[in-house]
Parts: sequence; C-alpha cells; structure tokens
Amino acid sequence: MVKEVPLLDVQRELGGNIGEFAGWITSMDYGNPLEEHMNTRTSVSVFDVSHMGRYVIKGKRVFEFLQKLVSKDLSEVGTGKMSGPVLLMNENAGIRDDIMLYNVSEDLWLAVVNAPNVEKDLEWMNEWRIKWGFTDVEIENVTLKSTLIAIQGPKAPEIMEGLGFSEAKNLKILEFVYGAEVLGKKTMLVSHSGWTGEEVRSFGFEIWSDVSHGAEILRKSVALGAKPAGLIARDSLRLEMGYLLVGQDMDENTNPIEARYWLPLSLEKEECIGCPKLREIYEEGVSRIRVGLKLKKGLRVIPRHGAGIYAGNKLVGKVTSGAFSPYLNSGIAAGYVNVSHAYIGSKLDLEVRGGRQKVKITDFPLI
Repeated sequence: MVKEVPLLDVQRELGGNIGEFAGWITSMDYGNPLEEHMNTRTSVSVFDVSHMGRYVIKGKRVFEFLQKLVSKDLSEVGTGKMSGPVLLMNENAGIRDDIMLYNVSEDLWLAVVNAPNVEKDLEWMNEWRIKWGFTDVEIENVTLKSTLIAIQGPKAPEIMEGLGFSEAKNLKILEFVYGAEVLGKKTMLVSHSGWTGEEVRSFGFEIWSDVSHGAEILRKSVALGAKPAGLIARDSLRLEMGYLLVGQDMDENTNPIEARYWLPLSLEKEECIGCPKLREIYEEGVSRIRVGLKLKKGLRVIPRHGAGIYAGNKLVGKVTSGAFSPYLNSGIAAGYVNVSHAYIGSKLDLEVRGGRQKVKITDFPLI
C-alpha cells in the first residue's frame, strides 16, 4: 500500500515535484536536482526524509534484546549516542537492512529504518522478540505521526542557530539531544550524523519531531535560507560518498564482506542473528566485492542498475547504483566486480546505451 509522507502538502507548497519511492509519495526534486546537489555541497539544503521509518523501543531488557538482534556491539554506544549504523542480518549473514539506533536511556532506545522496510523490519523484530521471550520489550512504529528533517551542508549550523538550537554546533558526530528545543518547542531529538556524506566534514543535523512542529521547522528552514532538496539529489550525494542503498546495493543475498560494509560490524561478536555465518564468510573470503566506478569527465550519462561490467568480452560484474555527479561532471556508479578483476585504478568496459564506455575502478568516496 502506497503511503504519503506526513508533510506532503508542505513539500508541494515549497515547489516539490512529487513521485513515488519505496512505497512512499514524496518529493523527487524541487526543480533542478543538479543544483540541489551542488547547493548541499557548498551551502545548505533541507531534506524531508520522513519516509524513513521511526520506532520507539522500550523496556527494562531493551539493550539485551537489541544486542542479540544487530551486527554491532552496542556496549560501545553510550547514552546520548547513535549506533551509526548497524545491520539487521538474516541467519546466512544476508543484509535485511541497515538502521540507526539511538541510546536514550537504560530502558529506551529509538530506531530509524529504511523506507522500503518500515513494516517488514517491525514484523521481523517482533518475531524474534517473541521467539526469544522479550515480551517486556515494546516496539512502537511512530513513522506516520512524526517527521524527520535533515539539514545538510557547510552552512547547516547557521540554520540550526536560526531555528533556536545553537547548541547543535557543539554536538560531536553521532551525538544527539533527546527532547531538544527547536523553535521554542520540544522535539523527540536533534542528532548530528548526516544523510549525504556531509558529516565527513562535520556538517549535517536531523530533527525528529511531531507532524505540526515538523511543518514549522521545514518552512522556517527555507525562510532562513536552506534550499529544499529531494530524493534525486539525495541519491547522487550518497553515491558520491559510496553509501549503500538497501534494495539496490545490498539485499538478503548480499553479505557485508562483499559489500565492504565494515562500519556496522563487530566481527568478534558471536551472538547475533547472522554473526556466526558472517565470521565464516570473513575467514573463507568472497568471490566479488563492491567498488566505485567513474566514467570519463564530461560524459553526461547515467550508469543503469543491472548494467554489465566487462573485461573484453567477459562479463565480470554489474552496476547496482548509478548517477550523474555534477560535482565531478561525470557519470558515477557502484557495482560488484569479480575479485579477479577488481583492481583499484584499472579500467573496464561498462554497458551504456547499448554500447560500451571505459570506466575506472575507484575506491570510495568518489569525491
């Protein structure tokens, strides 16, 4: 069932071009996704990312439950800190989702999950919760009665100050303030992580609030000078940084080793869903790995999902995500290449518009 994001009317008011993504009706762009992309890298943009799922998870044994559920050792995540991110894996170490966890207190954690998996993740978590006997732990899906606004770019701290939360500039990466006041009202939280890679340079804040407050925050952010940006720009921005998109770059048939997704892993962890198999894969090795791909500068083509990557006439890989990068002025992509041909810095042939183009194998980030 297709759902509308809670602030769809405000997106339309701000000039959003509406489309569907992962079962959600939301803004694809606000007129020019290339300009939105560059504005994020050089100034400040505001994204309504309320299509991402939000859960409240509480109970005296919530830490014990989550520790068994996810790929990373959560004992490293202190109060007021984000997990940044962790994986939900199946028993074969296939990636179901990557999620963010927020440690509010001993008996309260929050979670943000990817848009396609809002219902699926909730159902799966509840299955394991009951199977393991954590009946005292409660998981509430608050996605449709809350909003998530992301403010990105080098001037993001200025917008946060204009919103009345000047303390944002003091937040370290992966820190958050529960109940922070924005525009004179309490929010669920303000966090410092980022969705487009700007956190690499310490830019990027997220505001989780109720719907009416979220509408105020979105409008005021634009009034303060943040340009609204949509999902097309968000996709090209995350691809420049090499961030994976669930359903394209990873799925339940993809393991974190071949995806080179090290950040969410604690390889020494033994007790979690998929952890024993993950260790086995790590020791045995993989046959393919995820790499970055760059086309010739000035070539304005977009590599397509599923496009073949060739060494001569031999198919050695496939593209999973592609975009045009206005920052690099070239087509970029991520894909999986056989280990036998995954030489960083070398060139292969990429299937483009029925023909072939030379593509350079690069590491992430691409910028």
